[in-house]
Amino acid sequence: MHRYQPGAGDRQRILQALGLSSPEELFTSIPQDLRVGELPLPLGMAEEEVRRVFRQWAAENVTADDTISFLGAGVYRHVVPSVMDAVLSRAEFFTAYTPYQPEVSQGTLQAIFEFQTYVCLLTEMPVANASLYDGATAVVEAVLMAARLRPEKRKVFVSRLLHPDYLGTLRTYAEAAELELVELPWDASGRTHLEAVRPEEAVAVVVQSPNVVGVVEDLGAAKKAAGEALAVQVVAEATSLGLLAPGGRFGFDVVCGDMQAFGLPPSFGGPHVGFFATRKEYLRQMPGRLVGQTVDEDGQRAFVLTLSTREQHIRRAKATSNICTNHSLMALGVTVVLSLLGKKGVRELAWVSHAKAEYLRKRFALLAPKVQLAFPHSPTYNEFLLLHPEPEALLSRLSEAGILGGVATSRLAPYLPPGILVAVTEKNSKGDCDRLVEAVGRLT
Repeated sequence: MHRYQPGAGDRQRILQALGLSSPEELFTSIPQDLRVGELPLPLGMAEEEVRRVFRQWAAENVTADDTISFLGAGVYRHVVPSVMDAVLSRAEFFTAYTPYQPEVSQGTLQAIFEFQTYVCLLTEMPVANASLYDGATAVVEAVLMAARLRPEKRKVFVSRLLHPDYLGTLRTYAEAAELELVELPWDASGRTHLEAVRPEEAVAVVVQSPNVVGVVEDLGAAKKAAGEALAVQVVAEATSLGLLAPGGRFGFDVVCGDMQAFGLPPSFGGPHVGFFATRKEYLRQMPGRLVGQTVDEDGQRAFVLTLSTREQHIRRAKATSNICTNHSLMALGVTVVLSLLGKKGVRELAWVSHAKAEYLRKRFALLAPKVQLAFPHSPTYNEFLLLHPEPEALLSRLSEAGILGGVATSRLAPYLPPGILVAVTEKNSKGDCDRLVEAVGRLT
């Protein structure tokens, strides 16, 4: 008998200790008609047989690395350095919990501090928190912070070109917080129609750039339209911050979103890591927690949880958020990737992604009128919308040809123009782009 499997003698000794004559007596409190009886389970297999079956199943899966992929729409495929996985798999990080005791958590605290520093550098904002769940919760926290700062106003003007998942999450929270969402339409250029903003009524104005159809918003105009309301920029594709001027440069009050693009694989949509950066005067209203730098009793540099305004650390009435933890392991992965890239590398990564997307856009422009770019004259970063009346059918045919051509807008929201969101990163070669254009031209 295997030492981890009890034998008949073991079972009998357990029953005797419990004062029972059979295992069935353990379930006498469950009515007979609610019991399942015998389950139609197959015979057990040896460990190696189980491995063989699972290997066969795994071989049937098709991943983005097995084919040509242009998937995006909020989850982006970039190169993940092996160093990141090596660092994340170290036990002191992989098994670390909340760093309540700074004297034994300096490594974790320093990693989070470095993450906050990188966020500030990318967004050009003075303070950032120790991460959030994802981009959707980051947007929610920005709006809730605005409501705490300006409780006399209840209207939130939000672009309808915010990612639909983010917008759906915000709708849920806004209803509970008794905030009125005013959804702003877009114009012919694929940018938010800012003339509809009424700043005297607004507690916050929220725009995403690049927005969900890939167009880069005019952040200067958005900040001006917000007036005295909190101006919030949302970023779903974080590598864009290596090329595009962030909201901090335009005087935004909050720059937030998702850092998944820096090193976190798509992985069926998660886990992600949200980021949140704001002005220094809003520090005590910032959600989550903040790691700060200080000195110990010997005058050596040390790190501590400087601010923890969540319910586990503070009286419920004074808590700024019910976010129960931060995504420190994913934030560490982002920090490793950013430290490997450096300032020059981040910019080069962004340039490569943008240049390849522009090449593909120009190739598609030559296919007109078979297919048509939704906003051909508007600036984009590495994602754009290709109009098509039956995007799901076209994507299915492309998949049969070994190409994941993008994401159908019908999967995101019914109000978006019908078509395919095509995302290009450094992982796509010129040959990949040519194959996609050739396949679309042949199949339409």
